[in-house]
Amino acid sequence: RPMLEVSEEEFDKVYAINMKSIYLSAIHAVPALRQAGGGSIINIASTAGLRPRPGLTWYNGSKGAVIITSKSMAAELGPDNIRVNCINPVFNPDTGLAAEFAGGPVDEARRAKFLATIPLGRFSTALDVANAALYLASDEASFISGVCIEVDGGRCV
Repeated sequence: RPMLEVSEEEFDKVYAINMKSIYLSAIHAVPALRQAGGGSIINIASTAGLRPRPGLTWYNGSKGAVIITSKSMAAELGPDNIRVNCINPVFNPDTGLAAEFAGGPVDEARRAKFLATIPLGRFSTALDVANAALYLASDEASFISGVCIEVDGGRCV
């Protein structure tokens, strides 16, 4: 919805889900990762944090915050051998909050509107995101920290 139509309660919910969750996870995970000698944290941002859509101002901002927070965490936690990265998926109409994100039921018209912005011509899937996470968590990515991988079919190009 337009930014001025979002209630304070809805705003707080968006930031609690998208940002406070990272804070709470870090408070609990970082001490354990330090004790273990390092590890990998992967945050989920969104293409909305890089290429915002109208009518999603507060969501877009929260995902932009996830991106810069991930980079800041990478800089701060690097000396502890803790890598921090994020994944920026594009819209997936099969997720639980898709209708809320899309501004209503994800009917054929809404699907077509979103799909038209993705050059590869399909939506992201949970498997697409999982594969990116597996790579970022793997030893093959042991020198990758502070990056965001767009899993977006080219939307952010």
